[in-house]
Amino acid sequence: MASINSLASTNSSKNGIVADFSSMEEGKYGPVQTPMKELSSRGATFISASQKIIAEFVGTYIFIFVGCGSALVDRERKLTIVGMALAWGLSLMALIYTLGHVSGAHFNPAVTIAFSATRKLPLLHVPMYVLPQFLGSTLACLTLKVLFNHQDDILPTLTRYKSPVTDFEAIFWEFIMTLILMFVICGAATDDRANKEVAGVAIGVTLAFEVLIAGPITGASMNPARSLGPAIVSGVYKNQWVFVIAPILGAMTATGIYSLLRQPKQSTRV
Repeated sequence: MASINSLASTNSSKNGIVADFSSMEEGKYGPVQTPMKELSSRGATFISASQKIIAEFVGTYIFIFVGCGSALVDRERKLTIVGMALAWGLSLMALIYTLGHVSGAHFNPAVTIAFSATRKLPLLHVPMYVLPQFLGSTLACLTLKVLFNHQDDILPTLTRYKSPVTDFEAIFWEFIMTLILMFVICGAATDDRANKEVAGVAIGVTLAFEVLIAGPITGASMNPARSLGPAIVSGVYKNQWVFVIAPILGAMTATGIYSLLRQPKQSTRV
């Protein structure tokens, strides 16, 4: 759901999916790439992409396992909304520092799509992030269903709302909460002027207080994968469209707003 290393550097073989094909030999008639170096460069690209896929899958799995698991534990031990908020926030913070340097630590299709919409991530790479996120969420919920088999269902893991909350109010809540979260991600993790050492703390704390506020109302999803994973495993899809559309719109709006605050790139003369 977040990114410590700005995805603006995705064209770098170190930080992004697209390899930096800079291993060019300067020949007499210009740059020439030997077959061996071309093969090596393609191999590095494949490895980098594979690492990102694995990081997003494993990271989303752990994030959903801990967060949704806290909801099932609360059914028996009464963690309260404070305990569940800490579970979501602290797990995200830990995962950002663990996997941020590998994939950017999105764990959220809304974040991935928003980065792509602002050209921080190539459009063709969106499925490479989104599919592992959905798979990780679904598998995490399947694991929880097995581990909590003594409970009749895993309905507490669902993001849902009920009367008197209307569809419009739920959309607005999810839109605003995701906008705030994505705005913090943009400022703390993708702006070159920010202190990225504390980005994980800022993002994790933001998620925690948003769960405290919106958790009792809509479940504080802010993440299509977080909502659809439990829905698929439990077989309950009522109003899930809200938790897909609203977070994506909120994340894209936040990136658009923060783009107004970014420092213009200085043009250099040669």
